[in-house]
Amino acid sequence: MDRDEESIEVPSGSIAELAEEVLGGRLLSRDQAEILAALAQSDLPELLYWSSQIRLRFFGRRVRLCSIVPGKLGGCGEDCAWCGQAARNHRGEAKPARRTRTDEVLSAARNARQWGASCFCVVNSGRRPSEQDVAFLENCNKELSAAGLVPACASMGQLDDITARRLVAAGVVRYNHNIETSHSHFGRVVTTHSYEDRLATLRAARSAGMALCCGGIFGIGEAWADRIELALTLRDQVKPDVVPLNFLDARPGTPLADAQPLTPLKCLHIIAVFRFLLPTTNIKIAGGRRLLRDLQSWVFHAGATSLMVGDYLTTNGRSVEQDRQMVLDLGLEMAERHGDGKGNEGQQTQ
Repeated sequence: MDRDEESIEVPSGSIAELAEEVLGGRLLSRDQAEILAALAQSDLPELLYWSSQIRLRFFGRRVRLCSIVPGKLGGCGEDCAWCGQAARNHRGEAKPARRTRTDEVLSAARNARQWGASCFCVVNSGRRPSEQDVAFLENCNKELSAAGLVPACASMGQLDDITARRLVAAGVVRYNHNIETSHSHFGRVVTTHSYEDRLATLRAARSAGMALCCGGIFGIGEAWADRIELALTLRDQVKPDVVPLNFLDARPGTPLADAQPLTPLKCLHIIAVFRFLLPTTNIKIAGGRRLLRDLQSWVFHAGATSLMVGDYLTTNGRSVEQDRQMVLDLGLEMAERHGDGKGNEGQQTQ
């Protein structure tokens, strides 16, 4: 189902020349991005070298860890083709949504602080938050504050202006809402809501004063042109503070259950191109990281500056101890404090 193009030979010196433009503070064009996307596998070592240099130039050696907990899991009425929480993807066999208890959220937040995560987020299934969902998060953040813990960020689906302001009043400093793929490809994998619906939510969250965490998922049948379009939409229109990159870990029962998984080198190629196109934005590696297998530590060489640790929503992650040791073995430093919600903990320009 992958619509990816064949790699072509790129003129010698092109990667370094494009990197020097980025290091000099210039943004790459779509045509320049297409040069990077067309690189052959034999060019990846040079691409990774320069994407690492861009990361070091704008972020230094400091990286961030992020942790999530489901506030409501499963039973979603949308039809996102990759999602194991969408009830309609399971031909009526999916279980109803399960709500997490407040004490479970507090326990997850304590774990996140112990791990040194600089961000902790409550994630809900469903198109938009109900009154019960919002009240639950308000209560959770009140309990977190009373326990001396930083209030949670949120990912609750579609927002209107009133709900966005309620979340801000509840202490939410950053909102996650991915646009997932290009506008061109979106309608092939989601039909129950529109791309504009997602953009409207981002505008509401930003207008209310929240920082934005917004990215996409790869391996859902998109071509390189879609990946570039996504990156440019994020950079030029959405302007998020954090960009999470997810890789399809196909779920049984979904329309993409039989999709060919991306290879580790393809994942690294995608990360590196996003670093070239979004040089000063915090890039987080999130769902589907296991597709990288033994190359998980290479995400930082490809330009990533953040890592989701612990378990995901419907799959288990690897141990946090392994991830922390991986970061230390690479000679990197962890930003072990909450920042301003914009992923700016320790950001450097030298």
